[in-house]
Amino acid sequence: MESKTAFDVLVVGAGLSGINTAYRLQTQLPGRSFAVLESRDAMGGTWDFWRYPGFRTDSSIAVFRFAWHPWPHRTNMPEGHVIKEYIEDAAAAHGIDKKILFRHRVTAQTWSSDEQQWTVTVEVARGDGSVEKRVFTAPWLISASGYYRYGPPVPPDIRGLGSFGGEVVHPQSWDDSVSYAGKRVVIVGSGATAVTLLPSIAKTAASVTMLQRSPSYVASAPAFDDGIPVVRSLLPARWAGALNWWWHIILETILVGILLRFPSYGRRELIDGVRKRLPAGFDVEKHFNPRYAPFTQRLCFCPNSDFFKALRKPHVGVVTDTIETVTETGIRLASGQVLETDMIITATGLTLELLSGVAVFVDGVRVDSTLSQRYVWNGAMIEGVPNYGFINGYTAATWTPGADVRALQVIKVMKRAQRNGARSATPYLAPQEREHLPKKPLLTLSSTYVVAALDKLPVNADVGPWRIGSTWLSDRWHLTFGSMAGLRYAGSKQRDE
Repeated sequence: MESKTAFDVLVVGAGLSGINTAYRLQTQLPGRSFAVLESRDAMGGTWDFWRYPGFRTDSSIAVFRFAWHPWPHRTNMPEGHVIKEYIEDAAAAHGIDKKILFRHRVTAQTWSSDEQQWTVTVEVARGDGSVEKRVFTAPWLISASGYYRYGPPVPPDIRGLGSFGGEVVHPQSWDDSVSYAGKRVVIVGSGATAVTLLPSIAKTAASVTMLQRSPSYVASAPAFDDGIPVVRSLLPARWAGALNWWWHIILETILVGILLRFPSYGRRELIDGVRKRLPAGFDVEKHFNPRYAPFTQRLCFCPNSDFFKALRKPHVGVVTDTIETVTETGIRLASGQVLETDMIITATGLTLELLSGVAVFVDGVRVDSTLSQRYVWNGAMIEGVPNYGFINGYTAATWTPGADVRALQVIKVMKRAQRNGARSATPYLAPQEREHLPKKPLLTLSSTYVVAALDKLPVNADVGPWRIGSTWLSDRWHLTFGSMAGLRYAGSKQRDE
């Protein structure tokens, strides 16, 4: 008989969301055993995976950090390796690192109502190249692996790309062998990756051109948080960190709220900010006036205007046009312009993949392939899937506060089920209620890679508990005072809500 390792809770993913979830579990439910399953050989998730030059967060670290672990630096928008070190330090400081099982790649997740538990099949990569199969069981399973696929990038659909005689690099595949010094480089894309890459590559490349089909909003933010040392000089470190966190979360909520509520004002302010940072005569309307309203796609921030400072240099530029075809020596555009280049970097977006692309079964019925027919419950669980936490952060606002409030929401359900004497809790909609609920996208971003994946994501009704929030203050209110309706309990006592 196949041996199984049992825990009370299994968390999938040892990135920012997984480590945060683990902390909340051990502090809010100290009597329950748990393990974190991580497919890679290091924690950090996104911050361990990406290697391209200048890779960093474009959120203020005051809010992006863990609310329970102080940020030790003045840096406001740190690079990825610094964030990874911070995650490792936080995990070690709270003993979470001892709960992580590395090189454990989940291949299947199966719920049994008869057993009232999940069975999780895992492949463990050994140092000699062999793979061992292990099986874990737990009443509760929490997916904290994010939205994005970490595997090989999907080849971009660019006509003629295969005929290019130079080097084609995708940021997802970047490693130390990539050299751009002294080369003519074209970055295809206009999102956060392109905005981050351009100033870093411009330091040593012969020329850098950002080629975008359509513009994005780009704004400058301080590279350092000067308020941190001031507050720390007046208050104990813990209080100073908490005050700084609250200050920035309120500022972010106000900013996002204003830009969403008054898009014309927000557009004008953002474009005026770009105009002030670029030389007179620069065609800001063409290159930095997007078709969409602010925050309907992610707003790109750059530290201390480094992106705009790079654009002031004679060997750096931006072109807004569509690609007709790639030739052996460059890119021919629809306008007839030809960009001669030695290297093409395809910063054209990511592939969204929920639940790590793993098959999920409930009593023999596969549910991961029908997510688009299921509603999300309070942003943290999925209709019809028992004892399953679904942890993701915000996409328009800073990621971490969203991931935190959703982890706390799952823990609230776990506690409620325990008080009810139940062994499981399942988000449930009666057919007559379901047919009257609106169906809205889980993600409101209009980015191409998001729109392409909407048929693979759960839906949002934005009514009662069948919702997913977009700001921390609103979600925190719902966590504390919001509805717990829509849960069906099973166990020794059954009292649905």
